[in-house]
Amino acid sequence: MATEPKKLDDLFLDTLKDIYYAEKQILKALPKMAKAATSPDLKNAFAKHCDETETHVERLGEVFELIGKAPRGKTCDAILGIIEEGKGIMEEFEGSPALDAGLIAAAQAVEHYEMSRYGTLKAWAQQLGHKDAVMLFEQTLGEETKTDQLLSKLGISGSNKRAA
Repeated sequence: MATEPKKLDDLFLDTLKDIYYAEKQILKALPKMAKAATSPDLKNAFAKHCDETETHVERLGEVFELIGKAPRGKTCDAILGIIEEGKGIMEEFEGSPALDAGLIAAAQAVEHYEMSRYGTLKAWAQQLGHKDAVMLFEQTLGEETKTDQLLSKLGISGSNKRAA
């Protein structure tokens, strides 16, 4: 008996599990990044985004519920690699004036990964007729974009200058 080819629904669920796992890993990493940061503004940005990330995990739980699936993650090698790079920066540049600039770069790599995932999930949810999920992804995508913009601003207004 031949197996049926996988469809967009399957890809949607697989990617949803991926970002769910990623967000849970990010929740573990953000407090460490906040602790390592030297700039009070950067510490605050990481702390604020940690709170937002908890909301993102809750929203993802809602999406799982909307499609009738239990919230479950799937190991995301991409986010593990990005987080590992961030750890390397914290170790290598500890005590350095370049530490905050490196933390910003690491955090933006995370944000860009999330933005790509949420943008894709939003488009697929639209295609699959999951209108409530589209709105949830749109909210999260907006918050991830604002965080990325804030990180850029913090880098340009101070951390990059101090690193030079």
